[in-house]
Amino acid sequence: MILKSFHAEGFRNISNSEVRFHPRVNLLVGKNAEGKTNALEGIYFFSRGKSFRAKEERELVGHTAAGFRLKIEYEDRSGEGSLEYASFGRERLRKKNGYKVGRQSELIGSFVSVLFSPEDLNLVKGGPEERRQFLNVAVSQCYPEYISYYADFKRSLENRSSLLKSASKGNYIDDLELASWSETMAEYAAHIHKLRTEYIKRLNIHAKRTIREISSESEELELSYKSHIEGEVNDLPELKRLYRALLTESVEREKLAGTSLFGPQRDDIEIFLSGVSARSFASQGQQRSIVLALKLGEGEVIREIIGEYPVFLFDDVLSELDETRRKFIIGGVGERQIIITSCFEENLNDFADNIIRVSGGKYVSSYR
Repeated sequence: MILKSFHAEGFRNISNSEVRFHPRVNLLVGKNAEGKTNALEGIYFFSRGKSFRAKEERELVGHTAAGFRLKIEYEDRSGEGSLEYASFGRERLRKKNGYKVGRQSELIGSFVSVLFSPEDLNLVKGGPEERRQFLNVAVSQCYPEYISYYADFKRSLENRSSLLKSASKGNYIDDLELASWSETMAEYAAHIHKLRTEYIKRLNIHAKRTIREISSESEELELSYKSHIEGEVNDLPELKRLYRALLTESVEREKLAGTSLFGPQRDDIEIFLSGVSARSFASQGQQRSIVLALKLGEGEVIREIIGEYPVFLFDDVLSELDETRRKFIIGGVGERQIIITSCFEENLNDFADNIIRVSGGKYVSSYR
């Protein structure tokens, strides 16, 4: 998959600009707050369906703008495509290949990218929520049905937890209603569990290989999915049965706690390096190697499932990596398109096929 162009109006500090990209290595270079990350944020918006930085969409609107427009043009195995999104007050406009679409989910899955940002360096040492977020985004790009399963799961979880919270305060609740939400939650939890575990198995293979290459075969990585469901269960009806039993048996404890204690919303990825917990024992350099392996592995799993590489977006992370890891990323570009943001050209401009200088939301390219 190749991103050909990105156009934005009224988006952050980009009043009206277009950027065109080379099929290989693109370097967005400029001082802080000039618009480098804003471009990546707008591009990645079409992969995730929302910003990776802002909680509210109104935060994306430029200071003097009434709203914003985003558009990308790309090329994949099936040919050329385009996606557009506009937000003005309560009005939303979404287009795919020039035709209007009604829902945000209809944009997701067409353009696929992998983002590596400084916040991702916390994936190893951070809390389970960060790893679950990584997993949700990664799985949804490979299995589009995951998005609807997860949305339905969250809805049932919120309703079930609301009843449990009320019960913890001594209020009367309808146990039949609680059981109904438990059944619904178990249904979608089973789908989420199955897709997550299938994804982790694939990711583990590629991330292990990357760690071996980076460490010259001296370190071994192992990923596993940590869940309340014990053992490897891939059969969907059996997963539903196990979740149904878990939620039924725990209901009295959960009434006291006032929340749902079990389910995918509490699962995690366990990361072991050379047989020990990476979260507890990995050095800072090892942590960065692991995150790099996860991100490159994410791209490899996408290639396996959809048949081509995603676009790789590296937001100001190469400065956080040593020369060996930087060369590992850029030196093995192969079929991959990479878009990198940096405050410095040194050590990167020799690898770049397109240097894009960024200033005040404007982008000037120098192709090689």
